[in-house]
Amino acid sequence: MKKLISLSVVALMAVAQPVMAQGDAKAKTILEGVSKKVNGLKSLKANFALHLNGGNGGKVKETKKGTFYMKGPKYKIEISGQEIICDNKTVWTYMKETKEVQVSNFNPNEQTISPTKLFTNFYDKEYAYKYIGERTMSGKKCDIIELVPTNKSKQFTKVELAVDKTSTIVGGNIWEKNGNSYQYEVSGFTPNANLADDMFSFDTKKHPGVEVVDLR
Repeated sequence: MKKLISLSVVALMAVAQPVMAQGDAKAKTILEGVSKKVNGLKSLKANFALHLNGGNGGKVKETKKGTFYMKGPKYKIEISGQEIICDNKTVWTYMKETKEVQVSNFNPNEQTISPTKLFTNFYDKEYAYKYIGERTMSGKKCDIIELVPTNKSKQFTKVELAVDKTSTIVGGNIWEKNGNSYQYEVSGFTPNANLADDMFSFDTKKHPGVEVVDLR
């Protein structure tokens, strides 16, 4: 699951006008609706669940839940004893159990499915996309969009997005080359949540005894 967190967060918030790869018109319309909705918000908060199905002949199954916060290009993720914080310049990964924080430079070019891409310009020139039909997810009728990376060196082969009729992503699936698959669900979507600016940086003074590992 730690690998999943790395994939979907660092490798799963640059909000910009998307430059889209070739795709069908219906998929484009749905994706533009998602981007327009989120870009019109000052902030958002959402709960999510990540389900792993794979590893050891498909016998490994694991679920972890967390909360995601976004304000402009900044984001924070809380999941299973970890906090991942990005202010659009620096990324802090804080492991509470070991009292360690890793500090690295934010590089949007290294992102594959970052949180902001998941909610905004996830369908840019890095993907080909198509509409594959409707499916009920979390009790909602959703349009399903398939994204395939144009760069075949990426670790995953395909992503599905489930978009409800209010242009909100409610979940989807990710398939890796190694046979692992992940399902994610988004719930408790709160638009324009009241989020303080200091949420999006890590203050060592508020975490006495934390070890700082600077990877910059």
